[in-house]
Amino acid sequence: MQRASPTHRDDDLTKLVVSRRTSTEVERLARAIEAAAAWLGPEIEAAPEGLRRYAATLRLRVSDKPRLVAFAKAAYLDFGAVRPLDAGWQAEVGWRAASLAPLFPVFSGTIVARGGEVTVSGWYAPPGGAIGRVADRVLLRIAAMRTARWLLDELIDAATVPDAPLASSGGVAD
Repeated sequence: MQRASPTHRDDDLTKLVVSRRTSTEVERLARAIEAAAAWLGPEIEAAPEGLRRYAATLRLRVSDKPRLVAFAKAAYLDFGAVRPLDAGWQAEVGWRAASLAPLFPVFSGTIVARGGEVTVSGWYAPPGGAIGRVADRVLLRIAAMRTARWLLDELIDAATVPDAPLASSGGVAD
């Protein structure tokens, strides 16, 4: 995803891969991506060419226990067109902070759904240069992984709500 990728050297980037098992049909997940404004926030016009950008609030739980503290951060989430794969689909995905951007990671990658699993994979640039890379090993990597899990959980939830206003596009885009 060159147009939305961070502008850093390769050794400044960290690989991220997060998967979730789901019983949700891949077509329904694709429709949820296409109707992201219904569950993420409003679509905004400042998206890179070929992507749709949404003003969203990323939520990061400090713990896996839902009642403990959670942090929220205004962010831009970008989705590319849903493209078919064997027994599934893929779409470009990226996110960045809407404010104080130099203090938060920028992510660029792909979201793939098939075979009862949905996965976000790609690269992010930890903020802060060498100090940021050290902090990434200790703490920021956990935040990046939880952000990706949050996105996958939100996608699965949006796709499984029976009355969700999902676009009926007829399936995955060609």
